[in-house]
Amino acid sequence: MAQALRRPGVRLVLTSATLLFVELVLLRWIPANVTYIGFFSNFLLMASFLGIGVGILFGRRLANAAWSPFPLLLLLVVALILGAKLDVQIRASDEIFFGLAESHAADTNFLVLPLVFVLVAAVMGALALPLGSLLRSMPPLRAYALDIAGSIGGIALFVGLSVLSLQPPVWFGVLGALLAGRALAYPLSRFSIVNGAFVIATCGLVIGATASGDLWSPYYRISVQRPAGSDATISVNGIPHQAMHAVDIDPPAAEPFYDQIYQWFPGRSFGHALVVGAGSGTDTAYALANKVQAIDAVEIDPRILELGEREHPNHPYSDPRVREYVDDGRAFLRSSGDRYDLIVFALPDSLTLVSTSANVRLESFLFTREAFASARDHLAPNGVFVLYNYYRQPWLLAKIEGMLTDVFGTEPLVREYDAPIGSAAVLAASPGDLQVSGQAALLSAAIANDRPAAATDDWPFLYLRDRVIAPYYILALIFVLLVAGIATVLAARLVSAPIAAFSPHFFLLGAAFLLLETRSLTMFSLLFGTTWTVNAMAFAAILTSVLLAIGVNAMTKPPRAVLYSGLGVTLVIAYVLPPSALLFDPAWLRYLAAAVIAFAPVFFANLVFTASFRETRTADMAFASNLIGAMIGGVLEYAALVTGYQALLIIIAALYVAAYLAGSRVRLLADRRLVTAEPA
Repeated sequence: MAQALRRPGVRLVLTSATLLFVELVLLRWIPANVTYIGFFSNFLLMASFLGIGVGILFGRRLANAAWSPFPLLLLLVVALILGAKLDVQIRASDEIFFGLAESHAADTNFLVLPLVFVLVAAVMGALALPLGSLLRSMPPLRAYALDIAGSIGGIALFVGLSVLSLQPPVWFGVLGALLAGRALAYPLSRFSIVNGAFVIATCGLVIGATASGDLWSPYYRISVQRPAGSDATISVNGIPHQAMHAVDIDPPAAEPFYDQIYQWFPGRSFGHALVVGAGSGTDTAYALANKVQAIDAVEIDPRILELGEREHPNHPYSDPRVREYVDDGRAFLRSSGDRYDLIVFALPDSLTLVSTSANVRLESFLFTREAFASARDHLAPNGVFVLYNYYRQPWLLAKIEGMLTDVFGTEPLVREYDAPIGSAAVLAASPGDLQVSGQAALLSAAIANDRPAAATDDWPFLYLRDRVIAPYYILALIFVLLVAGIATVLAARLVSAPIAAFSPHFFLLGAAFLLLETRSLTMFSLLFGTTWTVNAMAFAAILTSVLLAIGVNAMTKPPRAVLYSGLGVTLVIAYVLPPSALLFDPAWLRYLAAAVIAFAPVFFANLVFTASFRETRTADMAFASNLIGAMIGGVLEYAALVTGYQALLIIIAALYVAAYLAGSRVRLLADRRLVTAEPA
């Protein structure tokens, strides 16, 4: 068995699978333990790309070293995060990060994010040391195919663990098994025993930290507090999230906005209601207490829904009038043909991003002008749409009020409350006339005079006041670029590689592809929901397109001009047909059209890359240049905060034009050695 594992192809698959698995573990585990890093997880992805790229460069000298620094670095990272209780907290008036006001565990500390970035880059770089020599040990296309196959295996393994809701000790235990398999691919030495001891110590730390009884969903680390004599509360990733309030107590413990819509219409009977963001059940319990006859309760997180089923004091999910759905709220509205007398957006504020490559949060596409229009279209003629939350800043309430006015044609009912964590409010709108009984609705003067630009499906940033990149993002991105430049130069000097070994062509291809991948994932989140299953399907489609492109280039040699022309045409089609044009039924046809329009550019981009990679004479340098370029693509993704996601296609097209020139016409640095010119 050891002899089989020592074949270069098997080593490459194992190394790639381990790299992807470790990357996903860190991207999942670190934000769950470092409060608010979940809002910046794309920085961790950029750190992974940088680390692997620089690790390939360092590997030219250190790949055959008897001892790998990876297990020690991993142990240090885990010990530091668990022991030092690192936290980062941003307090900004022009962007809202939910959970900041509820917790003062983290003071503003601008060193935490850079520190975590460097640590993740170091861990991934140490693990990637042998990758470069493995890429050089066989023809480039075969090496790339094996690398992608290993990556698919690593992703599938982690997705399987997520499906089973297994906890971090299992993740790190599986990682230990992968490292053991990789160790067998090399001659054993006393250093192997030392490395194994570090891995065992790491698993021990994680097991000890998990003894608290936390639950792990596909999105969060969930903690439940059950104080004596009080309602149970739920925290996610260390941030207070929701409480399981009992309805039938006096005085009520729940916030007044839960009951406001029923006070406005005391004599009205709501026959059929939809509760989006049903969570642990308090909103549903209030609807049942107010004689709602049938309720569709939609919650994206299955573990939180299960907690509500077991522990909510009123047991609303056991009531036969309630039907439960584990789904994204926007996707449910798109697939449902029902009409509702009442639609409630029940505090659906997430505390994490949809994916690690985009700045879109779980609920971003639920709070756009188009989403409000979808809710309006699902209302009965006199139905009511209501949403409530702690809105923190007056401009956020003004933005939502303006969006509702645009969609429904009349100003909504608004009721504000004093709250310990900023203003709380209820807003209600209807396609019909709202005749309010009881307590009158109040409309703040600040709302009427200050309405920021609406969030849309193309610019889904409800919690961002203006189309700007905040200064703290700019400082962090400058730091990322600085670290990338220093690390690349140091690696080149260590291995005595001239700067001419760097490939601008592959660098530009990496930056363009990361942006294209991000835009495609965002589009799929809009069309099919922001659930982890949708993201898994999208990643699977992208990696499958990579393998298909490798097969095409292995069997044929399509002219490079044809490949770039095809890429250009598919980018133009994607730009002319925005995602909103694909919001039609039936679902299978929508999926097919979205897959073609979203992934045709991805497929042609992979054809372009594999055609160039097939001809390279230094596969490791090309791959390293590509990964460092992908990190720069992660930086450029922040342009969407200003332009929206559709305009990213223009940046992507410009990068591919530059890549074509660098690889075929201009010829820069290492690209002079690329055999990319068309035959005469």
